[in-house]
Amino acid sequence: MDSDLGPQGVETVCEVCEVELDRISEVAQLTDQDLELLRQPRRRINANIPVRMDDGSVDVFPSFRIQYNSARGPTKGGIRFHPGVNEDEVDELAFLMTLKCAVVDIPFGGAKGGVQVDPDDLSPGEIERLSRAYVREYHDTIGPHSDIPAPDVNTNAQIMAWMRDEYERIEGRHAPGAITGKPPELDGSEGRDSATSLGGAEILDAFAERVGIDSTETDVAIQGFGNVGSHLAAFLDERGYNVVAISNAAGGVSNESGLPIHEILDGYETEHDLFTVDAEEISNEQLLTMDVDVLIPAAIEDQINGSNMTEIQADAIVEMANGPTTPKADAYLSEQGVPVVPDILANAGGVTVSYFEWVQNTSNEYWSKDRVQKKLRKQMRMAFESIAERKTETQNEWTWREAAYSRAVDAVLTAETFRSNIPGGTDQ
Repeated sequence: MDSDLGPQGVETVCEVCEVELDRISEVAQLTDQDLELLRQPRRRINANIPVRMDDGSVDVFPSFRIQYNSARGPTKGGIRFHPGVNEDEVDELAFLMTLKCAVVDIPFGGAKGGVQVDPDDLSPGEIERLSRAYVREYHDTIGPHSDIPAPDVNTNAQIMAWMRDEYERIEGRHAPGAITGKPPELDGSEGRDSATSLGGAEILDAFAERVGIDSTETDVAIQGFGNVGSHLAAFLDERGYNVVAISNAAGGVSNESGLPIHEILDGYETEHDLFTVDAEEISNEQLLTMDVDVLIPAAIEDQINGSNMTEIQADAIVEMANGPTTPKADAYLSEQGVPVVPDILANAGGVTVSYFEWVQNTSNEYWSKDRVQKKLRKQMRMAFESIAERKTETQNEWTWREAAYSRAVDAVLTAETFRSNIPGGTDQ
């Protein structure tokens, strides 16, 4: 994490959570008791997972599962496979999931999981054994009515299928709702693979309408061209936005007249490959500082930070990655009048359709892709309008992040109050 986030290795309080909550407390009048409830997760679990490798040796992988808050329902959150995974990061992401579910008003709490591993170093068989081993380690704490994992960085529908299968083997019963993000052929939801991106496109449309900009006159740069960034580029291109720059782990390309997104997608294989298109080559760092109407960080956390915040030239930022802007950079951008549509709203389409998948699994009634996408667009618009209303109530003194966090925190604390008579809330 960026150095402006505070020290690493804190075992009792999520540093990023504390920084963000302190900011919200200043405008939303949170009590000390409210803050104490929200600053740390309800449960942290970790395990060192041994896995038999293809050559017969055994490697051990540190892993985590953080269940941050369950006042509003079963906890929900993805599992990521990444060499940089650590407890602090998973804490922060579980905190964000708690707020995200509350912002889009789905009846889940927040959780997150991760394994410290570079999946590029593992064979498909080793990844399967690691995925199943993760479920065996955390089986007692996950399930359709307690904590529901889903895909995240470097995990996908196939990995979720293995995890669901392992969970059912242990349980000895059919339990499709225990894991979401599964393939449609294995009780997954239609439209789940592009849900985060479609939700983000809907939020950008709503934001554009709110501030009075025309999509056909809007230049957009997207950092990150994995599942989220690539689908989002296609949705925005179809809606008339001018996608002028994209990047992935190998680098990026830009063209001020607009990139041929569908041509790029036709020849695109993995986010580690260079783009083969007639355009200027740029770095990820250069993309972040381009003079565009909308910058969309859709890669990993902490990309806009203390080292580059003064170079940001975008007129607005829509966060499609989890935590791509550090608190220090966010405060600076606010001072400069740059609106930042926060991740807990912009990228909530994925968890929303995960909720739809869970509903379908538990009711054994499955919906068409068209129905899923129609319900998703409606849910995202409702969430956007509720946050825009909060901003209006404060004469737009609150940032988009402050309005979103306030709405989410209020929902969580209200649930806590009804469950245990804890006073508090952020009603003005």
